[in-house]
Amino acid sequence: MSKAPRADKQPAHPADRHDLIRVHGARENNLKDVSIEIPKRRLTVFTGVSGSGKSSLVFDTIAAESQRLINETYSAFVQGFMPTLSRPEVDVLDGLTTAIIVDQQRMGADPRSTVGTATDANAMLRILFSRLGKPHIGPPSAYAFNVPSVSARGAITVERGDKKAVKATFNRTGGMCPNCEGRGTVSDIDLTQLYDDSKSLDEGALTIPGYTPGGWNYRLYSESGLVDPAKPIRKYTKKELHAFLHHEPTRMKIAGINMTYEGLIPRIQKSFLAKDKEGMQSHIRAFVDRAVTFTTCPECDGTRLSEGARSSKIKRISIADACAMQISDLAAWVRELKEPSVAPLLTALQLTLDSFVEIGLGYLSLDRPAGTLSGGEAQRVKMIRHLGSSLTDVTYVFDEPTVGLHPHDIQRMNELLLQLRDKGNTVLVVEHKPETIAIADHVVDLGPGAGTAGGTVCFEGTVDGLRKAGTVTGRHFDDRASVKDTVREPDGTLQIRGATTHNLRNVDVDIPLGVLTVITGVAGSGKSSLVHGSLPPGADVVSIDQSPIRGSRRSNPATYTGLLEPIRKAFAKANGVKPALFSANSEGACPTCNGAGVIYTDLGIMAGVTSTCEDCEGKRFQSSVLEYLLGGRDISEVLAMSVTEAVEFFGSGEASTPAAQRILARLADVGLGYLSLGQPLTTLSGGERQRLKLATNMAEKGGVYILDEPTTGLHLADVEQLLGLLDRLVDSGKSVIVVEHHQAVMAHADWIIDLGPGAGHDGGTIVFEGTPAELVAARSTLTGEHLAAYVGA
Repeated sequence: MSKAPRADKQPAHPADRHDLIRVHGARENNLKDVSIEIPKRRLTVFTGVSGSGKSSLVFDTIAAESQRLINETYSAFVQGFMPTLSRPEVDVLDGLTTAIIVDQQRMGADPRSTVGTATDANAMLRILFSRLGKPHIGPPSAYAFNVPSVSARGAITVERGDKKAVKATFNRTGGMCPNCEGRGTVSDIDLTQLYDDSKSLDEGALTIPGYTPGGWNYRLYSESGLVDPAKPIRKYTKKELHAFLHHEPTRMKIAGINMTYEGLIPRIQKSFLAKDKEGMQSHIRAFVDRAVTFTTCPECDGTRLSEGARSSKIKRISIADACAMQISDLAAWVRELKEPSVAPLLTALQLTLDSFVEIGLGYLSLDRPAGTLSGGEAQRVKMIRHLGSSLTDVTYVFDEPTVGLHPHDIQRMNELLLQLRDKGNTVLVVEHKPETIAIADHVVDLGPGAGTAGGTVCFEGTVDGLRKAGTVTGRHFDDRASVKDTVREPDGTLQIRGATTHNLRNVDVDIPLGVLTVITGVAGSGKSSLVHGSLPPGADVVSIDQSPIRGSRRSNPATYTGLLEPIRKAFAKANGVKPALFSANSEGACPTCNGAGVIYTDLGIMAGVTSTCEDCEGKRFQSSVLEYLLGGRDISEVLAMSVTEAVEFFGSGEASTPAAQRILARLADVGLGYLSLGQPLTTLSGGERQRLKLATNMAEKGGVYILDEPTTGLHLADVEQLLGLLDRLVDSGKSVIVVEHHQAVMAHADWIIDLGPGAGHDGGTIVFEGTPAELVAARSTLTGEHLAAYVGA
């Protein structure tokens, strides 16, 4: 059969013209009317100094508008249950595709959320055990620690055609341990921390946060009629004490209102212990630490599973054993299972487990609580969901995917980003590491500075073009630190003996004091376990980790650092009025917007609208308060200042305030000079938040500072400033211990402790101790090889 001659060049199909994402006039946060074109189905890296506008462009403009448009495709009823997203400040956004954001937000820290439940791995294992487990105990739900066993009796009528069947019983087999309810731990409450038994309720016996005399929590007990509020608690009868502490939930009228009364202990368990401790306010977390002790559940031995679920095994391995295994070992065990009846399931499970290993998370176990993962680990776990996805032509948005990765692991991450691109997806990455910028098809460099000095596109093009460009990123792209010729001598040691936290293998190590010590090693080698979980009690330590700052849009750098206090007092003293007038959360707040600066209008089933308050014009204060001046400026103008401006303003003249000056100097020291004092904490990037914590904690009296990857979110140009800050801390008499992967910080150290050689059970030992120069000369570890290549040795 003959074929028609084919033309050399086919005319382009109209659908193939849409190969760009076009952004015109983006003005979100500090963006200054940015217009760019981003190629689809390519890997584009966005770089620039911290605060230059990368996240504003990628997350707050492109990804936010894509998600808003997708949400609008749902019915009005469904939209009512979804978060309302406002349209970003941008003139035109064209060529968008579905955006999937893979960020560094910590994963839901529900006690029953684990690495296995956060991915499909746990669900596939449950199906596997329900098919092959001996003895057979039931369907997949019988192996789920989130499903309780239920047995009920009742008349249920089921109609099938003309026949009616009456079922008198209902049974569901779940895998939840009945003792700990699937949490793996049980709590024991110290009653002396709940109340003072020498007092009566009328005398204020309860000492629980939120249970103040006169409040509803308090009146629930004092006015219930079940106990005598005038009698000291130690004189209660057995019946009264049971009603007070253990009474089952009962509807009753208290103070004329229908309420549910229940004993104090089940109420405490529901209101405090059912929540993640890390998400609590600090005073409530302190109460829980004081009043509650958590111990491993004696019935399930911490596995969360019922006896039946633990008894069913495949080749002498139960599902509890499988979830407790290191994922790399579990992958090897699954590979050995040869069962044709579940072959497709085994293949899918194998792919998921191999993805964990490929992405550098093979050291985790499936029963690891999701809330204990670092930001970088959480981001990579989320990534696993998408690696096996059948979706193509999707926009994947990553926020510094190399966070927490050793140089050895960054190469594997780069390969996964390229795999996503090669499936036909658009991959947008916000990144600072030159190793990841180097693999980009297209680079967008924002700047030139941070905050108000940034927000413009300084360069668009290839990596080679960036190298030749005169931008800050281009100039620093090939920067390489050199190993120090001379190192400081320690003036003591911090001794750790027999450390066995997590994967540490009885580690003995002397951390030198009075110098800059860097603790390094591949992800999962045991660094955090060593510095956070093994320090001797009573050590004079200030720990600055990557846990998120808790704060609402009302919180800002001035309130977080305590800077607002001396500013308010200075305004009050200069004008002879109360300090409370100069707080937008107190007496000085604009009554129309309650000091928020914006008014939120709920439009029912449609998206809500946020508009600037017309009375205060977004200044957040009453007009009468703005008449009081300090150094010719009102309080709203001071909060609008950048840290650099404020240093000058409070440094001399009428507004001279030494207490404010000290806090501002620390903020400038950590590279936050561009930040405005009143900027909401919710708008800060991850790197900015950690440096804000560092500036706040520098005022503490501790002699040893522990920093957990302080280069997170830092541009290449900012790392030099961070090293200067670390030097100043050491020179002022402090001992600085840094957990870090950045080679510039390693090269700058006085002493390096390298853990490894691998991750998980392949790590947990000290593989090198010495100076950076000795590590480079020896090249005996993975870190040594990468550091030697970095410094060009």
